[in-house]
Amino acid sequence: MIYFDYAATTPLDSEAAKIYVQAATEYYGNTGSLHDIGSTAKDILENCRQEFAQLLGVAKDGVFFTSGGSESNFLGIHALLSAKKKKGSHIISSMAEHSSIRSTLDALSLQGYEITLLPFTEKGQIDFERLKQSTREDTVLIAIQHGNSEIGSLQPIEEIGNWCQQQQILFHSDCVHTFGKLNLRKITNLVDSLSISSHKFYGPKGIGVAYINPRLAWKAHFPGTTHEKGFRPGTVNVPAIAAMTVAAQKVMEERESQFADMKKLRQLLLSSMAEAEDRITVYQNDEEFQLPHTLGMRLNGLEGQWVMLECNRLGFAISTGSACSTGLASPSKTMTAMNIPEKIGKEFIRISFGHNTTEQDVKELGKTLLSIIHDKQ
Repeated sequence: MIYFDYAATTPLDSEAAKIYVQAATEYYGNTGSLHDIGSTAKDILENCRQEFAQLLGVAKDGVFFTSGGSESNFLGIHALLSAKKKKGSHIISSMAEHSSIRSTLDALSLQGYEITLLPFTEKGQIDFERLKQSTREDTVLIAIQHGNSEIGSLQPIEEIGNWCQQQQILFHSDCVHTFGKLNLRKITNLVDSLSISSHKFYGPKGIGVAYINPRLAWKAHFPGTTHEKGFRPGTVNVPAIAAMTVAAQKVMEERESQFADMKKLRQLLLSSMAEAEDRITVYQNDEEFQLPHTLGMRLNGLEGQWVMLECNRLGFAISTGSACSTGLASPSKTMTAMNIPEKIGKEFIRISFGHNTTEQDVKELGKTLLSIIHDKQ
């Protein structure tokens, strides 16, 4: 099976795996314990926190370790709402946010918050002018993803961040799909919170990072919590944090070369299918706002789930969109946000590249997709 679903999850890096085992077997102390074994684990934890602060270009006391991107989104939004800069109950987000954002906003709407969800343009991007027009005096929070996980489009985070600062609005950004692919230090001074998930960059599952601007006087969502300065309950998972830190260091060192490699692989796949370009629709943004690692497309007239299963039968793992929505009958949130008709939206497939993807793999996938197209003519 040749893997083309890196946007869903990545294989654990071998060095990160070794560090996990070492930390779990040799440095197993509880960071809350006062004896030397606990203190050693605490030192490892704080060293990892400092490393992520350096990678993100933020203050160390704003970095918190969580169980992953979903929890980071949930707690990040609640932290900001507990520290909002002005009175109000209006929140702006997008129609294509991750399910953890959407479910959090749905719950907040039941508590009296009013939610405005913005659509995407045909390029998979927020219309910044529309966002400004949707802003009200009582808008207290804007939550917009940095990179879309289904088509790889990037949002105008710098413009949104500057606007939020001008309007005294707090800003949360889901950066799960961009950490390790882009230099987030360029945007961290413009957001008040962000989320990261380890398994998207070759770290272990079940661990992530939330950054909360330490200048904000946020309140703990779960009363009586002592771990992570009250940010979340539960014994800190030091082995997973150590392994995630190693994976993060490696992916950031290789970021620029990997970005260039992914651009080549993306173009190679599209070129290999050029003979059937009239039967293919690619959903993408302009190059400066596009992650090459993720390719969203459809084989016109063919249902995406059928194409995915056919690829699986032929030895290729692709997807029909966000893994958190797999199995749902409705089209992807991104297709809906782009105002793609439901029937056409269900033809969507996602191909995503990673460290282990070779040019030969891409050529073989291209041939397979062409054969699927020709077989259905």
